[in-house]
Amino acid sequence: CGDHINEQHIHNLDVSNWLKNAHPVKANGMGGRQVRTGNDHGQIFDHHMVEFTYADGSTMLSECRHILGCDNIVDEFATGTKGKAHIGGYHITMPDGDWQYTGPKADPYQVEHDDLFAAIRKGERYSEVEYGAHSTMTSILGRMATYSGKNVTWDEAINSEIDLSPAKYDFSADPPVMPDAEGKYPVPVPGKTKVV
Repeated sequence: CGDHINEQHIHNLDVSNWLKNAHPVKANGMGGRQVRTGNDHGQIFDHHMVEFTYADGSTMLSECRHILGCDNIVDEFATGTKGKAHIGGYHITMPDGDWQYTGPKADPYQVEHDDLFAAIRKGERYSEVEYGAHSTMTSILGRMATYSGKNVTWDEAINSEIDLSPAKYDFSADPPVMPDAEGKYPVPVPGKTKVV
């Protein structure tokens, strides 16, 4: 199972991990299906809200939703002891004044490709694997917390024996979760769904 916390919101979680230069050590959260409840939406939630805690005790509040008619904000904000930052807005607010980045704004997707191609041309090693793995696991940790309604630690998530992979990796293989006779998928139920 993926869910939009893993498929899309992962990029916002990645920014927060980058900001902390760390990954969270635990998560708790809530989520559910209020609007996207049809068979065509499989078993995923339409909203998630997760509090991630890092080893130093700092927290990240993460919210994402897929609900028509609601405001859509895709952004990151950080609040610390010396000020606040609107990361996507290139703006920092501090007690002694604001700072606004006024330089050229580069397309981050183009920049990552430029960096990769430059390394290839120079014959240098270029790897974002560790960042990608930590971002992926952060999003999985968040999903585990919302699906279960429980606090889940990073170590519990990493060591979970719940297997969501197909029986074999082949285009003809059945997915790990199948719909019932009416086409309905089993939907995670916080407080009941086991994730570890």
